[in-house]
Amino acid sequence: MKQGTVRIGISGWTYAPWRGVFYPKKLPHKRELAYAAKHFGSIEVNGTFYGLQRPENFGRWRDETPDGFVFAIKGSRYITHMLKLRDVETPLANFLASGLLRLGPKLGPILWQFAPQMKFDPERFRSFLALLPRDTNEALKLAQRHDARLAGRAWLESDVQQPLRHAVEIRHDSFRVPEFIKLLREFDTALVCADTVEWPLLMDLTADFAYVRLHGSEQLYVSGYDDEALDGWARRVRAWAQGEEPEDAGRVLGPTRRKRRDVFVFFDNDAKVRAPADAAGLAERLGVRAPGSPI
Repeated sequence: MKQGTVRIGISGWTYAPWRGVFYPKKLPHKRELAYAAKHFGSIEVNGTFYGLQRPENFGRWRDETPDGFVFAIKGSRYITHMLKLRDVETPLANFLASGLLRLGPKLGPILWQFAPQMKFDPERFRSFLALLPRDTNEALKLAQRHDARLAGRAWLESDVQQPLRHAVEIRHDSFRVPEFIKLLREFDTALVCADTVEWPLLMDLTADFAYVRLHGSEQLYVSGYDDEALDGWARRVRAWAQGEEPEDAGRVLGPTRRKRRDVFVFFDNDAKVRAPADAAGLAERLGVRAPGSPI
């Protein structure tokens, strides 16, 4: 059966406890991204959440990863946590102008994560989703509206024309309403399926792709996934990729059907070095091979 592209990856790649465990001993720190990219088809970039990066960083990441590799970029917390989506057009322009488009074909989904205290505000979320660029041309036009903070360091060109995907991770129960799911579907924005002990676990499909973040279901950012858990996630990912839905999917609204979906899965349980091993275990179950790995 035909299915969408499945990418299994990790959230971030610069963790000291991974050295000598996932990363070989004496591997230079500057080669860690290239090493990780040989094992996984996608990695979430966390640094973009904390502050504006520079174009040369994105250019280096592009150069250090193989063809076919894709980054997921975490949206700025200044937009999501500090401004709480109010008056964000210029900050969004700054974020886009900071170098994202320099990734070219390796620019994957943009993840917008919200704080646990952030409640569903229909008008505010509609305005935000309407502002998000849906392709690289729209992103370039919006990036050109950056302010003086990006003077002399903006990246305002793109060597590809491609769609842009967005995913939203919510952490408050007020989002468990049909209005929110319908809004995401209207704007073809994915609802992140976040596995955690603390936040809502919803599996409503709202876009042409699925986005999964596995934080650790017993202890946040720490607990790993045993064989039974990995088998369960493999079944869910396979169903989503084939255009179906898993039997145990917890949803606000009923199921949707389509021919197939791309699926992104990121392991964020990095605190005790479980993420790379768990990601490899899930990839093996699904027969997923990273672009840079040997055949």
